[in-house]
Amino acid sequence: MSKVNPITKIVLAFSQRARAKRAFVFRNSFLITEDTKVLDLGSESGANINSVLQGTSIKPENVYIADIDDSLIQKGADKFGFVPVLIDETGRVPFDDYFFDIVYCSSVIEHVTVPKDQVWLMYSDSEFRDKSLRRQKEFASEIQRLGRQYFVQTPYVHFPVESHTWLPFIAWLPRRLLIPLLKATNLFWVKSTTPDWYLLNRKEMSSLFMEASIVSEKTIGLTKSIMAIKSKP
Repeated sequence: MSKVNPITKIVLAFSQRARAKRAFVFRNSFLITEDTKVLDLGSESGANINSVLQGTSIKPENVYIADIDDSLIQKGADKFGFVPVLIDETGRVPFDDYFFDIVYCSSVIEHVTVPKDQVWLMYSDSEFRDKSLRRQKEFASEIQRLGRQYFVQTPYVHFPVESHTWLPFIAWLPRRLLIPLLKATNLFWVKSTTPDWYLLNRKEMSSLFMEASIVSEKTIGLTKSIMAIKSKP
């Protein structure tokens, strides 16, 4: 068995702790019964939402997992009994308005930016920002259309360690420097990535989810991610 890289081990420990805190916030923000309908948008295999819902009485058949990867959602359906929903990159989900009691979306909205075949070719910060925010606004509108309540989490742009690369300060670089740097670090660094993410600040998050409370998730006293939470009283 190969040894886990020490950097990977440290980062995964921090990440696991953050997810546990986030799950606690989620469970304490909503009334969840066995009949509550929950959509995990950008779910991958559903392992995350399964962990988040631990300790609640919700029935698996009331948990819907939506992703662009058919094999992952089928895996979640087989393993957890969740309902798989295949979507395309537009993020459009084929359900009526307010079909779900809660929409859960964790570390997804920052990837809703430009078409994937344009990511490595777009060096203009203003173009990338404008196109990303336009798509993120559409995605946020879909979340609010689908759910009476919602919980949307995304990494915070001003946290010094960028979560997709595990590199310090890299999120603050202009794309004309970021793209060539990632092409280099992807060759040797412990975590490789595609620069498809546009990280939001609090003002941008608030503008996307105007009815929500914007809650900070802190690590070592610094805001690591932000959450837009809309829940009934």
